[in-house]
Amino acid sequence: MSDVLTLNSIKTHGTAETKEDAIAEANDLLLAAGAVTSDYLASMLERETSVSTYMGNYLAIPHGTNEGKDAILASALSFVRYAKPIDWNGEEVRFVVGIAGKDGGHLDILSKIALIFSDEDEVEKLLKAPSDEAVFELLSEVNED
Repeated sequence: MSDVLTLNSIKTHGTAETKEDAIAEANDLLLAAGAVTSDYLASMLERETSVSTYMGNYLAIPHGTNEGKDAILASALSFVRYAKPIDWNGEEVRFVVGIAGKDGGHLDILSKIALIFSDEDEVEKLLKAPSDEAVFELLSEVNED
């Protein structure tokens, strides 16, 4: 798998203030990348009502339901960082990684993201990264086979 994350899908100055708006912001980047159709946002919001996508270490990984798979055109990630934490069902979220997984590709992507965010040193680097380019470099291993 390659190029699931592109520089254009990274936003280090997210503007959302609610969980729902943060999911929409992550979806907007996936939509702009051509990875999903406009129907994907509803699927992401529906997933969040059935199970929280909060993962720990300030990370949430919103993604669609199984029924929303038809809205996925290609596997891709979006990354949004927030200076002010987003309340995610009582947990503080600073990173929202939107995931679109085509043909089961999301499991490999999820595994790579989980590994990166399980390392508190990497999380600290992502919090302090000064630019979209710096974040892209820190997350580059998600694009490796």
